[in-house]
Amino acid sequence: MTPKENALEIMRFGCPERIVGGPPSADCSYFGVNHQPFSGEGGHHSPVGTRWHDIWGIGWQKALEGVMGMAREHPLSDLRKVDSFSFPDPDDPRICAQIYEKAEQADREGKFLTGSHRETLWERSYNLVGMDNLMIGFMDEPNAVKAVFHAVMDFQLGIARHYLAVGLEFAGLGDDLGSQRGLLFSREILEEFLVPEYRRLFDLYKRNGIWIGFHSCGHIEPILDVFMDLGVNVLNPIQASANDLDVVRARTRGRMAIAGGVSTHTIMQGPLEAIQEETRQRLWQLGRDGGYFCRPDQGMPFPEPHIAAFNRTVAEHGFYPLRRPAAA
Repeated sequence: MTPKENALEIMRFGCPERIVGGPPSADCSYFGVNHQPFSGEGGHHSPVGTRWHDIWGIGWQKALEGVMGMAREHPLSDLRKVDSFSFPDPDDPRICAQIYEKAEQADREGKFLTGSHRETLWERSYNLVGMDNLMIGFMDEPNAVKAVFHAVMDFQLGIARHYLAVGLEFAGLGDDLGSQRGLLFSREILEEFLVPEYRRLFDLYKRNGIWIGFHSCGHIEPILDVFMDLGVNVLNPIQASANDLDVVRARTRGRMAIAGGVSTHTIMQGPLEAIQEETRQRLWQLGRDGGYFCRPDQGMPFPEPHIAAFNRTVAEHGFYPLRRPAAA
């Protein structure tokens, strides 16, 4: 079974040979997806201390090595100016040309051709507006908030049409909708403001047979049904510190694959024995019935011996049929 076939079996709750960290992917994402500017230095891999403005006009600062920058300037902080704001054009060659360039060079036999919609809606909007302003806007300027969301999703739909044109197979979407203990806003707000916009993009991809992964940090147990109703195929990162993993697995078993679940804190702090023990526990707890990609529940600059211990444990113990660890 090839890695791609194995990943398909995981996502289908079929009969994979082994648990892995994720579907093998060849990226063809648009320019600007990782906060790059049109000119000058900036983006995820820029030096610490770098300041720049991305393709949306959002001002960023890189503060920590190995960690993405933080938004410091919000060009649409006044929601009343949404109608005159200049949103980026997904058909701008500076943005979309690299989709075609990357797709032409991709290994399409061994990997899924994958495109990202990082910060799909909520995160893109609060980086534009400022989170405080957007939260207040739900109550004080609801029509303006809806206009921002609609314009952001128009951009994502434009990018999606380019992805489909090159033969996309797997779309990566995401918005962090939870805190450590609850949702960032009520389910009513989610369903009124965000779900209708999400559905525009999900429906386009589902009509074209595209697999969809969705990233959402924090406590997301109360809205697992929303993700499944929209059509998420793989949900990550399933934070161990913010969710009851048994509940997550019980509600998603056979319906939605999950990825993550291994505590970032454990991998960061160690010791190696604790990393190995937790990884084996997660393999059994979340993966014994299929539908599981085993990986850390956050991406961090882990100590090399620690992440090596994690990877080694998955490689040694992730083959089916899984063996129940002694402590499980």
